[in-house]
Amino acid sequence: MLWSTLSMSLQEIRRNTLRSLLTMLGVIIGVGAVVVLVTLGEGASAKVEADIAKLGDNLLIVSPGASRRGPASGAARPFERADAAAIEREIAGLAGVAPAAQSRGLVVAGNRNWNASLVGTTPAYLDVRGYEVALGRAFTPAEAAAGRPVVLLGETVRQELFGGRDPVGEQVRVGRVPAEVVGVLASKGEAAFGGDQDDLVLMPLAAFQRRVAGSTDVGQIYVSAAEGRPTILVKSQIEALLAERRPPTPSGEPDFSVRDMAEIAATMASATGALAALLGAIAAVSLVVGGIGIMNIMLVSVTERTREIGIRLSIGALPREVLLQFLVEAVTLSSFGGALGILFGLGGGWAAARALAVPFLVVPEIVVVAFLFSALVGIAFGILPARRAARLNPIDALRRE
Repeated sequence: MLWSTLSMSLQEIRRNTLRSLLTMLGVIIGVGAVVVLVTLGEGASAKVEADIAKLGDNLLIVSPGASRRGPASGAARPFERADAAAIEREIAGLAGVAPAAQSRGLVVAGNRNWNASLVGTTPAYLDVRGYEVALGRAFTPAEAAAGRPVVLLGETVRQELFGGRDPVGEQVRVGRVPAEVVGVLASKGEAAFGGDQDDLVLMPLAAFQRRVAGSTDVGQIYVSAAEGRPTILVKSQIEALLAERRPPTPSGEPDFSVRDMAEIAATMASATGALAALLGAIAAVSLVVGGIGIMNIMLVSVTERTREIGIRLSIGALPREVLLQFLVEAVTLSSFGGALGILFGLGGGWAAARALAVPFLVVPEIVVVAFLFSALVGIAFGILPARRAARLNPIDALRRE
């Protein structure tokens, strides 16, 4: 009986193809919107996590100055190299510590120049920040200790100064300091918070302080926790150590801040996921609108087919069989709409992911839930027309013109 009922429902849908498609439109839009938004949300969360990971593995960034500045706050007292040495010496479970001083300055090669981010640091900076050397080599600990004017170029700086050719062994001028290019960094692209991670020039910290900055200040200390070492634990240990070495601000706050990039990544991913879920829930409202459209069309169908229903009831069809036929028609309409919505949603999600440069990640659970919800909409909004058809009096139905 169920198969014959389904066959009759499909025949009725094919008989009014255009009307059936228009009826399914609300469900198609609703399911498609849910799939697109959830897919984009997952892709955006994955992109945030990947961008944060580009900054370095298990990275903590230690900066001078209180994390919350008041209007009366003065300039923060910079770190010294001894602060970085103390962190490396006294805190266990670290993969690396890299003090860094930074400024912007003009880099000149021949008749070309570029205003780049200049970073003075130690060889550990590459591992801590997750940089790799694509051409040439990194500067050695001996070069760093001696303060030799050697530099590593980011890919952006290399393109601006040398185009596509290999600059290793060439001479550049960093500010007023002549320096030898010993290597080129592999490209890392844009950072999670904006900014080009390839627009930089690395040189030994001692050379930068003595020849470029003219001071022994350290602007930031980058710390990488060892694999398996909780960054929240390392963060608390750094805070305790620096609290002993640096007096608090006049307001009583610590004169430094420690940012845990893993914690920031988790927060951003959570916020992105929550926003995607909210937008998906809003999009699901259109499924309800589609269900109302199905209910309206099915009520019209009951009115149009009153005489047919009367004939079926008069020749022995049971009311539950009539109810089942109309209910199956409603579920079939909504299910087909759900299937088409999933196809359009996946296609739209793929196109939107490419346009927004985020990964295209399909969430199978959401696809299944969206389809089941569309079928449930057909049941919920098809029951009223089906019951009305089943309750028709055969005599009154046969009299209807």
